[in-house]
Amino acid sequence: MNETKNPSALRSKKEIFEALLRLMAQHPYEEITVKQIALEAQLERKTFYRNFTSKDDVLEAILDELIDEYKHDLITIRGVSPIEIIFGFCMKKKRLLLLFDKNNMMYRILRKLNTSLLEKHEELKALGLIPPNLFGDLDMKYLISVNVGAGWNVICRWVHEGMKEDPREITATLTQYIIQLGEYVKMMAQLHHGMSHAPQ
Repeated sequence: MNETKNPSALRSKKEIFEALLRLMAQHPYEEITVKQIALEAQLERKTFYRNFTSKDDVLEAILDELIDEYKHDLITIRGVSPIEIIFGFCMKKKRLLLLFDKNNMMYRILRKLNTSLLEKHEELKALGLIPPNLFGDLDMKYLISVNVGAGWNVICRWVHEGMKEDPREITATLTQYIIQLGEYVKMMAQLHHGMSHAPQ
């Protein structure tokens, strides 16, 4: 994607974004062509190619914008848990998520989240969004993958089922599970510690 601040070019990009999303509601993503996107956006193909190199380039730009908005919510919304923030964000982006699910492309958002959150790890830690000692000396790329992957799998199931279930009920279930998991891990650590200090 070509970066620009020209108002006319920004308007064209927005029209191309919307055109692709409208087409994704009607056709499988792999069947959509640049010609269709340009026609749907009511733009000439040369205008498309001034802004993007391919339909995948458009999709990546949509994902970049999505992740930027999500990070903005993480940084600016206070007094709410990260789980509530992500569910609130997903409700705002319901149309987009349902389109990605319909086209079997939720994995593309996961891939973008993994890359983006790893790149922004230090920035998020400095903002107090990640506890300073959460990862310690452990390899954070795997731990970020565990955290993002588990959360995203829940989101994918919820989206695939039409986002009908109340997010507050899912959040309550996840929160209770995390508490119980913490208690279980603590109990197992104490058991392991006791066994390692038992007389031989």
